[in-house]
Amino acid sequence: MDRRNLLALVGAAAIAGARGAAAQAALPPLEAMLAERAIGSAEAAVTVQEFFSFTCVHCATFHLETFPRVKAELIETGRVRVILRDFPLDQAALAAAAVARAMSPERYEPFLSTLFRTQAQWARRSFVDDLARIAALAGMPRATYDAALASVELQRGILEQRLAAEQRFRIEATPSFVFNDRTPAVSGAIGFDRFAREAGLA
Repeated sequence: MDRRNLLALVGAAAIAGARGAAAQAALPPLEAMLAERAIGSAEAAVTVQEFFSFTCVHCATFHLETFPRVKAELIETGRVRVILRDFPLDQAALAAAAVARAMSPERYEPFLSTLFRTQAQWARRSFVDDLARIAALAGMPRATYDAALASVELQRGILEQRLAAEQRFRIEATPSFVFNDRTPAVSGAIGFDRFAREAGLA
């Protein structure tokens, strides 16, 4: 997907989010919403970048089946740091990424897990109200939700980051993992053993 098509996706999503927005809620500063989202110690020997799309079933499989063990055995033990990188594949994924980034940083990863767990409930063409209900359960007011979906700047920033990653690491599928900036990226819903092996920990 080239830059023109990526930015066209912004306009479509922003229009969808603007429908029914009673007010523009105050969002966090743009630089804060677009800042790196990571879990694990900054001193970890291994840094893994995960590129994912919220509507990708393979990404959901990884997060539901493999990630809990990665978190318990590699992240929480200080061996691995995981940087979570949005790589939206469609309008619904872009909207979900914008909403997730409008959450406070400490709520980002729990909300990410919730979105993957409930993917079948909201990841469809008519996603706006279903995604809003899940965001509301996570404590986000509807006005904030609408503002995130209507923010062209936020969604453009997410897509610019996606484009930069696509060019730097040649990401072609989701999920994809970059271990310590090593290319090519490893793609697919890999299991724990493969993850640990690629990280040099098995």
